[in-house]
Amino acid sequence: MYYLLFSIVCSIAVSVSFKLARRYPVDLRQAILVNYGVAATLCVVLLRPDLTVFEQAAVPWPHLLALGALLPAVFIAMVAAVREAGMVRSDAAQRLSLIIPLVAAFTVFGEVLLPQKLAGVLLGFAALGCLLHKPAVGTEPTQSPFAWRYLLAIWLGYGLVDLLFKRLALAGTGFTNALLIALLLSGVLLLAYLLVRRVSWQWRALLLGLPLGLLNFGNILFYIRAHQQFAQSPALVFASTNIGVIALGTLVGGLVFKEAIRPVHWLGLGLAIGAVLSLLP
Repeated sequence: MYYLLFSIVCSIAVSVSFKLARRYPVDLRQAILVNYGVAATLCVVLLRPDLTVFEQAAVPWPHLLALGALLPAVFIAMVAAVREAGMVRSDAAQRLSLIIPLVAAFTVFGEVLLPQKLAGVLLGFAALGCLLHKPAVGTEPTQSPFAWRYLLAIWLGYGLVDLLFKRLALAGTGFTNALLIALLLSGVLLLAYLLVRRVSWQWRALLLGLPLGLLNFGNILFYIRAHQQFAQSPALVFASTNIGVIALGTLVGGLVFKEAIRPVHWLGLGLAIGAVLSLLP
């Protein structure tokens, strides 16, 4: 269970880093760029991917390129969402992205839609609606009118990333190999974007990318280790991680950052937990 706990803590720590960094004049895009370099390096050193697979079989480059573009895009969307909508709803929107691969499992991958799983999907959509609720003006600190767009981008983006990893697995490409290539492509595409935008490089932002990359990779590594530890119970790992992140994110956002958690948001969090529990086998 320690792997699950470490994965949850790393995931929340990434959100907290974004929350704290916005208090300073830091270009988080540059930190995200370094993050991919750190994560890719740790992937090579700790997971030791077998890159010969890309020489022996047809490489699913369209899927890898899509991942390379989506990974930095959703990361940047998460930065904006934490700033505009708060950590509680941002983390919940990310975790509720599980609805997308679940719907695809029934419509694309041929899984049988049982009544319990249908109830879970419906609960997930209801939870998303509650968490996206915009409070009346003047009841709490002003939020950007575009906050819901960032939350939607997180939900859709992370869901598509999950689908692409599933597609890569079906194509015979190992998860570790695909992860390394996706991280490298993400870094290259983000670097190209920043060069085109002619950004002014900041040492502070680049240094921030070092712990960010460590935390981001730690989240991935411990999540994989948890799946290895509970190889016969993948649903346990998936559900526990999502529930843990939502619960801890709520606690940190409300107690540490004093974010207003209104009744409708508590309802959304409750529905989210109910959705995950309903989707257990």
